[in-house]
Amino acid sequence: MFTPRKLLIFGLVSALVLAFVSWMFVSISDTFHGYIRSSQTKHIASLAESIPGDPEAFSAWKERVSATDKGLKILYLAGDPQGNPVLASTGPEDEELLAQLSASADYAAAMESVAYQEKFFSKTSYLVGGRRIYPVYVPLMDADSNVTGTAVFMGDENEARSFDKLLLAFALILAFAVLAVLGAALFSREPIVGYAILVLFVIVGAFVVYPLYEAFKLSVMQEGRIGLDLWRKILAQPKIWTALRNSCLLGLVTASVSTLIGYVFAFYTTRTAISPRRRRVIKALATLPIISPPFSLTLSLILLFGNNGFITKKLLGIGSGPIYGLGGLVAIQTLTMFTIAFSSIEGVLQAIDATTEEASMDLRAGKLKTFLKVTLPLSLPGILSAWLLVFTTAIADFANPLLLAGGFKVLSVEAYLEVVGMSRVDHGTVYALVLLLPTIVAFLVQRYWITRRSYVTVTGKPSTRLYDLTSPPVKAALAGFIVLFLGFIVGMYLTIVAGCFVRNWGIDYSFTLENFGEAFRRGGKSMLDTTTLAAISAPIAGFLGMTAAYILVRKRFPGKRLLEFLILAPFAIPGTLVGISFVLAFNKAPIVLVGTGAILVVAYVIREMPFGLENGSSTLRQVDPAIEEAAADLGAGPSAVFRTITLPLIRPAFVSTMSFTFVRAMTAVSTIIFLVSPNWYHMTVLVYNYSENVKFGLASVTSVTLIAIVLAAFGVIRLLFKQSVMLEKSGTQEA
Repeated sequence: MFTPRKLLIFGLVSALVLAFVSWMFVSISDTFHGYIRSSQTKHIASLAESIPGDPEAFSAWKERVSATDKGLKILYLAGDPQGNPVLASTGPEDEELLAQLSASADYAAAMESVAYQEKFFSKTSYLVGGRRIYPVYVPLMDADSNVTGTAVFMGDENEARSFDKLLLAFALILAFAVLAVLGAALFSREPIVGYAILVLFVIVGAFVVYPLYEAFKLSVMQEGRIGLDLWRKILAQPKIWTALRNSCLLGLVTASVSTLIGYVFAFYTTRTAISPRRRRVIKALATLPIISPPFSLTLSLILLFGNNGFITKKLLGIGSGPIYGLGGLVAIQTLTMFTIAFSSIEGVLQAIDATTEEASMDLRAGKLKTFLKVTLPLSLPGILSAWLLVFTTAIADFANPLLLAGGFKVLSVEAYLEVVGMSRVDHGTVYALVLLLPTIVAFLVQRYWITRRSYVTVTGKPSTRLYDLTSPPVKAALAGFIVLFLGFIVGMYLTIVAGCFVRNWGIDYSFTLENFGEAFRRGGKSMLDTTTLAAISAPIAGFLGMTAAYILVRKRFPGKRLLEFLILAPFAIPGTLVGISFVLAFNKAPIVLVGTGAILVVAYVIREMPFGLENGSSTLRQVDPAIEEAAADLGAGPSAVFRTITLPLIRPAFVSTMSFTFVRAMTAVSTIIFLVSPNWYHMTVLVYNYSENVKFGLASVTSVTLIAIVLAAFGVIRLLFKQSVMLEKSGTQEA
C-alpha cells in the first residue's frame, strides 16, 4: 500500500500543491494590503489638507475627525521635524503614544523624510487599546512650502490582518483537502471509504471541535490575553456552586426514580406472559413523552397543579401550586425520562436467554430467588447504563427547569439567563462548560462499563420463549402500577387537549374554538419551519449515522477511536453548551450560519449522529462478517457487497435513526433556543413563549399540533417501512 513510487508521487504533488497555495496566498494578501494602503494614503492625504495651521485649533479638529473615523489615531507635532517638535495636544494617551514613537527604530528616518516633504510609512506596529496600528508621518507645510509640523496618522490595519487570517484558513483547508483526497486515492484500498472517513472527520472537526474551541477560547480570553480571571470571578460566586449542586441532586434523584420505574415496565413486558397486543399498547403509551414537546407535560402539570391550576385553585382553593422546585422537577422529569430507562433495560432483558432462568427453576430455586440470583445480576449492566443515560439527560435538561424550577437554580437555566437575560455570553459559556463536567464523567463511565462488561447469554441457539417469573399477586401488582402510571400520563395529555378549548385557563373555563384560529394564525409559519427542517435533518442524520457505523465497525484505519469519540461527544455535551458554542463559532467568518435554517439542520444532525452510530453499530455487530466475505469471495466488489448485503441489513437501523432524529428535531429546545430567528422559528420555543405569557390555550393548541405532526410522520414511516416481528418471544407459564 505504501510503496516507494506512491510515496514519491505523493511527496512531489504535495510540494507542488503547497507551493501553489503559498504563492496564491502571498499574491492575494499583497494585493489586498496594497489596496488597503492605497486607500489609507488617499484618506490621510485628504485629512492632512484640512489640519488647521493654528495648533490650538487642532484639538477641536481632531475631535471632529475622531467622531467620524473611530479607528484612526492622530498626533500633531508642531515645529521643525529634525529639531525638537512639540506635541500640539496634551493628554496621557497622546504623550504615551509619542513616547512609543520616539523610542522606535524608524522614528529618526520618519522625521528625516518629513523634513524632505515626503510621507513615511512606518514598518513598526503598535498595540493601542487592543488594536494593531501602523503610523504614517505626513509633512504639514505653509503657503511658502515650508514644513511647519508633522501629522502622525495611526491607521488601524485589523481589517487587513483579519483578511489574512481568513485567507490563511482557506489556504490551509484547500491544501488539506487536496492532499487528503490524493492520499486516499493513492494509499487506500477502497478510495470511497477513504473519502467517507475524510468527510466524517471534516464534519466533526467543523461542527464539534471548532465550536467547543470557540466556547473555551471565549472563557479564557480577556482583552486579547489568555487568562483565568473570568473563571476565578465566576467560581468565587456561591450561586454557581449552588446551581451545580442542585443540578447533580436533580440528576441523582430523577435517575434513580426513573430507572426503578423503567425496570418495572421492562420486566413486565419481557418477563411476564402477556399478550403481544397488551405489550404493544404499553410501549406505545410509554413512548408518548418522547414524541411530544418537552414543555407538553410541564404545561399540563401547570394547568392542573400550578398557581392557577384546575385542581389546586378551582377544586382545592390553594393559592400557590406545589409543583415549583425540586419536587415538581423530579416528578415531571420522571414522567418524561422513565421511557429512556425502559427502552434501555428492555433491550437487555430481552437478550437474556430464558433457559438460564428455567435451569434455575429446575434446580428448585423459587421465582424470587431466580430473579435475585439470575435475572437481576444479568440485567445490572443495563440498569447502570439506563441510570447514567437518565442522569446525563436530567442534569442537562433545560425545558422543564425553565418553567418549574422556581427558586431551585440549576446550571442549564442559569447559563441561558446569563446569555439571554443579561447579555453576558462569556459568563453563560463558563456556566455551560461547568455543566459539561458531570455529563462527560457520566458519559465516560457509561462507555467504560459497556465496553468492559459482557452479559451475553446467547450460546448458539436463540430462544424465542420466555419464562414467567411472577406469581399472580405480583403480576397483578405490577399491572396495577403500570395502569395507574400510564393512566396519569394519558390524563395529563387529555388536560392539554382540554386546554385547547378553554378561553382562559385558571380564570374563565368557558368553551371556545378561538384558540385554534389564533394559534394557527400566529404560529403557522413556525409549524411549517419546524416540520421542514426536521424532514431535511432526518435522512441526513440517518445516512451519516449508518455510514459512520459501517466504517467504524467494518473498517480499520488510523484515528478510528478518535473519530468514534468525536461523533459520540455531542451526546455528552449539554444542549445549552452546543447552542452557545454554535452562536460563537458560526456568527463570523469563515462560516456564517447564525440566523439561517442551515444552522438548525446542522445542530439536529450533530446532536443525533451519536444515536445513529450506536444504533447502526449494534445492528452491524449482530451481522456475521462471513456473509459479506462470502459475497466478496463470489466476485462481488466492495460497492456491490455494501449495496446488496450490508445496506438491506442495516435498513431498520436507518429507519429508526431517521424517525428518532425527526422526533428530536420537532421537540428540541435547549440547543435551538439560542439559534432560532424570525426567519426560522420553532414550535417548542413558541410553546415556551406562550406559557411564559400565560397564554395556555395557544400553548395547548401548538403542543397538540406538534404531537399530531409527529404521529402522522410515524404513520407514513410505518407504511413505507414494514416492521419485522419474526423474533418476538412468546410467553409460557410455569411447567
